[in-house]
Amino acid sequence: MEQFWSDRRIIVTGGGGFLGSFILETLKARGAENIFVPRKSEYDLVDPEDIGRMLDEHKPDIVIHAAALAGGIGANRARPAEFFYTNLMMGVPLMHQAWKHGVKKFVALGTICSYPKFAPTPFREEDLWNGYPEETNAPYGLAKKMLLVQAQAYREEYGFNAIFLLPVNLYGPRDNFDLETSHVIPALIRKFIEAKERGDHSVELWGDGSPTREFLYVEDAAEGVVLAAERYDDSEPVNLGSGREIGIKNLAETIAKYTGYTGDFVWNTEKPNGQPRRLLDVSRAEKFFGFRAGTSFEDGLRKTVDWFRENRNVTVK
Repeated sequence: MEQFWSDRRIIVTGGGGFLGSFILETLKARGAENIFVPRKSEYDLVDPEDIGRMLDEHKPDIVIHAAALAGGIGANRARPAEFFYTNLMMGVPLMHQAWKHGVKKFVALGTICSYPKFAPTPFREEDLWNGYPEETNAPYGLAKKMLLVQAQAYREEYGFNAIFLLPVNLYGPRDNFDLETSHVIPALIRKFIEAKERGDHSVELWGDGSPTREFLYVEDAAEGVVLAAERYDDSEPVNLGSGREIGIKNLAETIAKYTGYTGDFVWNTEKPNGQPRRLLDVSRAEKFFGFRAGTSFEDGLRKTVDWFRENRNVTVK
């Protein structure tokens, strides 16, 4: 593996973000030495001219496209057009230009939000087109899903080695803890810790607690992405997940325990639940490139809570 990465030039979009920062660490541990992370001040990935200039200047062998404009239910509801346009226009021109510039491999990261709202569980890759995504995050999910269409079309017509991965909900250190845009785990961690410090007797939570979710620890996700980049070369999409489902009510109770919050939950049923269930069939990733999540959910949560406590001063806005 070290030999595979040591002589390759790699671009990781979103390398300064949550998942991207762990992908960088995983690549470096594998022996990668020539990694470039584009910054918006230098290259605006929504601008095709900047994309072309970046590829001309850095001449990558592999592009891992981890950049995304993403957020929780609230952010998706407030900014659906922005989420659609930005994600589509970052991804589609980037893959097109990568093909034109002779990039040897393109790794596109999709999202669990691309699955149909009522997809049977566990979600299997072959069910990806059997319905419309859950409404609150459909624009984001569909924008990302177009990268799968593009990857398959470019492979068929041009023989371009583009692969498409579908990570489930991620969590872990360095996550986004901004309550306006964060996903459920960092939001609950912050809410419960701050409520405990204030002495609050209750915390308001969205929905009714009935939906289920699957979560993947971010270090495991980075490992899956890098393994796929090394070993996978096929047109079919591949789920990246842990294969474990947990109810939101149970999740809240577990995070309350790890944060020391002992107050009540007030479920605001006027707020949306989001997709009813999320659980992935993760057999394809293990079969084709040997990926299996290695971090237990309990250990991952403890690490995330501990990291937030230690980094609150620089994390919380």
